[in-house]
Amino acid sequence: MTDQPYTASEMMITAAARALAGVRTVFVGVGLPNIACNLARRTVAPRLELIYEAGVFGARPTRLPLSIGDPTLVTGSLCTMSMADLFGCYLQGGRIEVGFLGGAQVDRFGNLNTTVIASYAKPKVRLPGSGGACEIAIHARRLFYIMRLSKRAFVWKLDFLTSPGFLDGGDTRSRLGMPGSGPQLVVTDKALFDFGAPDHEMRLVSLYPGVTFDEVAADVGWPLSKADQVGETPAPTPAELDCIRLELDPAGTYRS
Repeated sequence: MTDQPYTASEMMITAAARALAGVRTVFVGVGLPNIACNLARRTVAPRLELIYEAGVFGARPTRLPLSIGDPTLVTGSLCTMSMADLFGCYLQGGRIEVGFLGGAQVDRFGNLNTTVIASYAKPKVRLPGSGGACEIAIHARRLFYIMRLSKRAFVWKLDFLTSPGFLDGGDTRSRLGMPGSGPQLVVTDKALFDFGAPDHEMRLVSLYPGVTFDEVAADVGWPLSKADQVGETPAPTPAELDCIRLELDPAGTYRS
């Protein structure tokens, strides 16, 4: 058994995994979302099927994949297919319960930027772009985000809108006919957020042990609202930490 205490990354992984309780299908990328989904499959969601945009359904990776094209994703998978079939039949067909996304920037209505920092014509940083994230954001039944909390990432206005959340808030998303219900949860290294406000603005719903509201609000680029009752997220259990440290990420690539 591993020793406590846990890191902020391990807290994020655990909180994200617990949110997948009972979920059957999840569209996932590499890094923290991948570890969270594999932890969920070993704990709260034993029937969880991991789906990767390279065309892999029901992945059982034997090690941490280096990218979504890593051959390890094929090992033990239920099936492989073309990206066109995966996006057309599964994602656009409404068969993906949860899409797990992250980004360089997120705004108060859950819109994501993974394209550029600063202007598109003269960017300070050129980011990877959408990949399949825009389609996932539109079509997955629910969206979960996992991002480290900072004022640079949680911004009032995105430098570029890559993937839609609730757009301008309110019924903007539904009026445009997007089939998915949009972002539901944001997992960070300090707290959890949802979009349960009437206008779908992000709000604080749970603080991690030892973290205060003022600490969280200081890292958000807009006046942060909170739910009527803000809970405390339970710390990782020894069993969850053992799984993360000994099985999923023994080298500490993502959990440190």
